[in-house]
Amino acid sequence: MAASKLHQRDYRPEMRGTLDGVRILDLSRLFAGNVLTQMLGDFGADVIKVEPPEGDTLRAWKTEGVSTHWKIYARNKKSLCLDLRNPQATDIVRALVLSSDMFIESFRPGVLEKMGLGPEKLLEINPKLVIIRISGWGQEGPYSQRPGFGTVVEGISGFAAINGFEDREPVLPPMYLADGIAGIYGASAAMIALREVELKGGQGQVIDLPLLDPLFSILGPQSANYRLTGKLKPRTGSRSTNSAPRNAYRCKDGRYVSLSASIQKMAERLFRSIGRPDLIDDPKFRTNADRVRNAEELDAIIGAFIVARTQAENVAFFEAAEVTIGPIYDTSQILEDPHFIEREVVSDYPDADMGTLPMHHVVPRLGGTPGAIRTPAPELGEHNRSLLAEIGIDDARYAQLVASGVVRGDAAEG
Repeated sequence: MAASKLHQRDYRPEMRGTLDGVRILDLSRLFAGNVLTQMLGDFGADVIKVEPPEGDTLRAWKTEGVSTHWKIYARNKKSLCLDLRNPQATDIVRALVLSSDMFIESFRPGVLEKMGLGPEKLLEINPKLVIIRISGWGQEGPYSQRPGFGTVVEGISGFAAINGFEDREPVLPPMYLADGIAGIYGASAAMIALREVELKGGQGQVIDLPLLDPLFSILGPQSANYRLTGKLKPRTGSRSTNSAPRNAYRCKDGRYVSLSASIQKMAERLFRSIGRPDLIDDPKFRTNADRVRNAEELDAIIGAFIVARTQAENVAFFEAAEVTIGPIYDTSQILEDPHFIEREVVSDYPDADMGTLPMHHVVPRLGGTPGAIRTPAPELGEHNRSLLAEIGIDDARYAQLVASGVVRGDAAEG
């Protein structure tokens, strides 16, 4: 493997973001909650990840024995390892709630209440607390007790039904789309609620954050279109039902480019660039509606031009003609691309297992108060002692909690 060209970044523990002083108690598992708290942690929030004895499930998602998902989405966090089946552990959570601004969980609806940590109890302890409850389907409704994995949500939301090709089965996303979108929505919702508390003198509140609602919200006017036409949106692969040409085209070297000419001037510019100005006045391609109706024939014309050139040649040619085109990259190309490298979309960070770990930088980019990656993902229970000392647990009591299994010993204690 070639040497990395990425910028070498160090962790910046001295950096303090605009959320410095905001404490988040995170009891969630897997992806949505970790995305949410990673975003807020990047901007300075003090994120306490409360993990079970076996650790957050995200730790178990390993590649070649390395927990790469955990390393990325648990950065800027602290780990407190508690067995929440023990009442003494839930007592510790209650004590930490007193100094927290946010509380995040992703248990099945009703489980938190059975633990004695329902929202009413938590708000009695801390009336200013913002509580985010992540689930598959929401805290109420006919499906609330169903398992809420993102895969099921991506199917039922309508996403899979419109994704893929017409003559094939619906296609689920190859990554954690429902969870990721819910995490981003959740970070936004949490900050809206926190603003009510901090700037308006308001009280804490509960945010009901299912995976379903955020994903459904970005699918566009599917319901309105169906009501208007009585027709379902077909699966069109990489084509669009709104504009043409728009597709992924195969190149001479087996790679692909994505091309879109969704406005009239761009389509005309494209036709001239490939030596087919006659298409501008062709009744089959004269308007966008004409082009959509005849997209297959149009793609054949454009595809024949593109397949005669390599990916790099196509990109250079169409960029010179000011036609909107871009390469369809795989990860190996991303790690070599000068734009990704220069803007540090991905950079290398020191890592105990890999030497350097390529990881996305802070998103979004704030010009005045930027975020920072201050610490690597924690070892399981790494911050037990320091966090429990804050609530008055001395060394003797700490040893008792470890011995009784309430707290899992940190790495230093084996």
